[in-house]
Amino acid sequence: MRFMFVGDSQTIGRAGDYTWRYRMWQHLNASFGGPYRIVGPRTELYDPTADAAVSHAYADPDFPAKARKHLAGWGEGWLHMAPLIRETVAATKADVLLVSLGLIDLGFYTDADQTSENVRSFFDQARAANPHLRAVVLPVIPNIRAENEPSFAADCARFNELLAKTVADLDQPASPLLLASPPEAYDLHTDTYDGTHPSEPGEHKLAAAFATAMHQAWDLGAPYTPTP
Repeated sequence: MRFMFVGDSQTIGRAGDYTWRYRMWQHLNASFGGPYRIVGPRTELYDPTADAAVSHAYADPDFPAKARKHLAGWGEGWLHMAPLIRETVAATKADVLLVSLGLIDLGFYTDADQTSENVRSFFDQARAANPHLRAVVLPVIPNIRAENEPSFAADCARFNELLAKTVADLDQPASPLLLASPPEAYDLHTDTYDGTHPSEPGEHKLAAAFATAMHQAWDLGAPYTPTP
């Protein structure tokens, strides 16, 4: 089974991060119980000194190159990934997408309704490449900006309502979609390092959200247990 991480800056991570992708790789190694691969066209982290995704400085240098693969980008959202996903799924033969997108869309590019339309386009294109594709989608976790801008907080809440309806509407027996539950007790002051991007405990909570959804709905893997 081939897994692909799709996301924005919270997923790609920056130089020096472990990333929640790393935590998920550890979880799959410990619990999947069968052959699997992590696929994707990219392996880099974002380097703030270069303002580009050019770093390979993961916090654990032993994180193997084959497990670093992803389709994530700093400043990229549903708007950017929808045009890429068909060719990427076709090239990687991805079976399961683990998707964390939307915050950057709402913050800079599209409102809740427009972002929801891009979600539909994304899955239309992904299924054109693999009609039996599975996906787990994480709702938007509002960042520190939402604490200071009620209108942005409201847009995040509206998008999450639309996302739940969209996932339910697009779910198919041959191509199931899951909406993961937001991480419990996610604290922006301790689970992020800047009010947006996950710190070590936040990485574990994001990985756990995906792992729990897959285990409960599809019996893939096991309950999430953090690996030190």
